[in-house]
Amino acid sequence: MPAMGALLNSGEALANPGDLLSIGLNAGAVAPEGCVLLAMLGTLIVDLAGDKAAIRWSPPICYLGLGGALVLLAFQWNIPLESSFLGAFLADNLAIAFRAVVALSTLISLLISWRYAEQSGSPVGEYAAILLAATLGGMLLCGSTDLVSIFVSLETLSVASYLLSGYMKRDARSSEAALKYLLVGSAAAAVFLYGSSLLYGISGTTSLQGIGLALVESPTPLAALALVFVLATVAFKIAAVPFHQWTPDVYEGSPTPVVAFLSVGSKAAGFALSLRLLVGCFSAFDAQWKLLFTVLAVLSMTLGNVVALAQTSMKRMLAYSSIGQAGFVMIGLVCGTADGFAAMVLYMAAYLFMNLGAFACIILFSLRTGSDRISDYAGLYQKDPLITLGLSLCLLSLGGIPPMLGFFGKIYLFFAGWADQQYLLVVVGLVTSVISIYYYISVIKMMVVKEPQEASEVVKTYPPVQWKTIGLPPLRIALVSCVLVTAIGGILSNPLFQWANSAVAGTPLLQEAIAIGGQPIG
Repeated sequence: MPAMGALLNSGEALANPGDLLSIGLNAGAVAPEGCVLLAMLGTLIVDLAGDKAAIRWSPPICYLGLGGALVLLAFQWNIPLESSFLGAFLADNLAIAFRAVVALSTLISLLISWRYAEQSGSPVGEYAAILLAATLGGMLLCGSTDLVSIFVSLETLSVASYLLSGYMKRDARSSEAALKYLLVGSAAAAVFLYGSSLLYGISGTTSLQGIGLALVESPTPLAALALVFVLATVAFKIAAVPFHQWTPDVYEGSPTPVVAFLSVGSKAAGFALSLRLLVGCFSAFDAQWKLLFTVLAVLSMTLGNVVALAQTSMKRMLAYSSIGQAGFVMIGLVCGTADGFAAMVLYMAAYLFMNLGAFACIILFSLRTGSDRISDYAGLYQKDPLITLGLSLCLLSLGGIPPMLGFFGKIYLFFAGWADQQYLLVVVGLVTSVISIYYYISVIKMMVVKEPQEASEVVKTYPPVQWKTIGLPPLRIALVSCVLVTAIGGILSNPLFQWANSAVAGTPLLQEAIAIGGQPIG
């Protein structure tokens, strides 16, 4: 069979039509996505049978589909490269790692969603189907290597995210969040399409590999303009400053489990897209896009962590925190080294557990009190030690306090940046990490240090926790699991970093970029 790159870029017909058929119908590459698709269809079918059937059968169907996807992703690890959709999707180790993060974030988000959806009176089956549709788009986006497949995957993820943001139809804030997200997201999609049209006009192909070769051979000012448009779309997806305006309002108005997914699953897909586009397609403009991302990283770390200091809502605080966290991850992207890329993968995996663990605590507190205000957490340790301990550990990990998993994730990023002489990014990252510790510790202080008489009115009327009859097993399972991984993950950080290194070593795209940059492969 001809090499995939030759097939995509030469434009010549294949001598054997069976070769084309085998490439186009290679189901093994997208088998995990097939599991998610079947689960989505299953939830839609049981939803037609009524609310009782949906409440009973939607959870096991989702667990089966997502669990099957994770198992298949594990089997794909380190095997010879597989492609599908005529080469528009590639199942390399990078795609597998980010697809696993997206699928696992959905699984945990569903665990913390069921009780929330039931209490809000929303159709459970419909909610699960839309969330699985977003997962399907995010997973496909992680492995897309063609402008067409990227756009289809991006819009599948985006449209489902708009629907999820406005899922609380009777809540004015949820509707407002969905409208803002839709308007800004539509503009970002239009910008991406315009940039894609420029790239196609320059290269005559929609393959990222073909576009990259064309730009190396003849870089033009028009390609630089396309870079700006594409970079704007990537920055919108990862909520980087100044493309972050939608984030605080959407996070505050959307249902909390939806925010949990958007903060991890959607962001992971965005970073996978950034690697595919910028590293694989714009290598001819390596210095330019790294300079732009350096500016975005500095702005994101600074504004995200500074503005978070003034927030009174937990969800808005975590929204600005996520903007700052995206700035930290961009350090690894700007480095362009093996250690930088591996640190990116590791930190996204760590962020999955510590951020979703924090959101599990917020949901549990909201279900019992209906409040989202930080001041209402005052004195919580007296009434609910589980939420207090879990939220404290997750926030300490987000702040980078040792020996939590988040500390080692940041250390690897800072080491990679320092080794690549990205001194500005490392210094800004260290300073803003200290700032973030202040507002994280403020929440912990609010929960733990307050005397009984200083507790908030919400905590004073907090319903007693009946450990045997609390009735929220999936939510507690998600909370305990995330907290345990966050707390003891630091001990296992070296094996995790080796796993992240394998993701980089098993991705030819990243290896080629490292070799071109003159960096040793670690």
